[in-house]
Amino acid sequence: MTASSYNPPCGGLPPQTALMTGRAVFTEAYAVIPKGVMSDIVTSVLPFWDGTRAWILSRPLSGFSETFAQYLMEVAPGGGSDRPEPDARAEGVLFVVGGHAALVLDGTTHDLRPGSYAYLPSGCAWTLRNRGAEPARFHWIRKTYEPVPGIDVPPAFVSHDSEVDPLAMKDTNGVWATTRFVAPDDVRHDMHVNIVTLQPGASIPFEETHVMEHGLFVLEGKAVYRLNRDWVEVEAGDFMWLRAFCPQACYAGGPGPFRYLLYKNVNRHPSLTFHRVAR
Repeated sequence: MTASSYNPPCGGLPPQTALMTGRAVFTEAYAVIPKGVMSDIVTSVLPFWDGTRAWILSRPLSGFSETFAQYLMEVAPGGGSDRPEPDARAEGVLFVVGGHAALVLDGTTHDLRPGSYAYLPSGCAWTLRNRGAEPARFHWIRKTYEPVPGIDVPPAFVSHDSEVDPLAMKDTNGVWATTRFVAPDDVRHDMHVNIVTLQPGASIPFEETHVMEHGLFVLEGKAVYRLNRDWVEVEAGDFMWLRAFCPQACYAGGPGPFRYLLYKNVNRHPSLTFHRVAR
């Protein structure tokens, strides 16, 4: 992967001559936020983040995806935060798609570059600063960690897309593979953030229908995705947000690989009592 392959830059505004018709959709089962609507006017500024704007792509909504929030962050040169995480219960994953950032994690500095992946357990100490000459862009996925008595909290770690070999799905000849930064059977983790790669012409050949919620950000390529009752075209820079049990499948359109960053909640019993997390 080259740095430019992870996703095209976002922001700006379309010209006044542009048509308003687009691909954005929000339904009872899924949402598609295409790259074309990630404009300057929908960004947020965050407390204790300097020189930073964020596209908040998902947040817990009752009756929809309830477990996570996902941001696409853009930190200007010199910007960043010494108090990034406001909730001590929140765990996080950072995945860098552009520029460089210095992550100080439990006293150790890590130079993050496109393809870098950092897992941040709840309660850990971290800061992030852009000491480069261009904006740093990264995904920040946050989830309230669900502790289990007798099971340790997982440790922090930093990895890179190039350091993890994708694992092919069974009987696919490697055309459908997943880059797993955490072992699937490691029950310390209650969420997975992986990269799924489908080669041109490959497919997810059945409608997955399951309890896990999803955030899918397309890093490279294009595909036709089956979401509930609809077929939707998606490409690099688009985001899909799927509630639990939303049927899903896809065909990779080519001419190059189709890759997306995938969030899902895993490894915990479903709560039998509905309750809102206190804030």
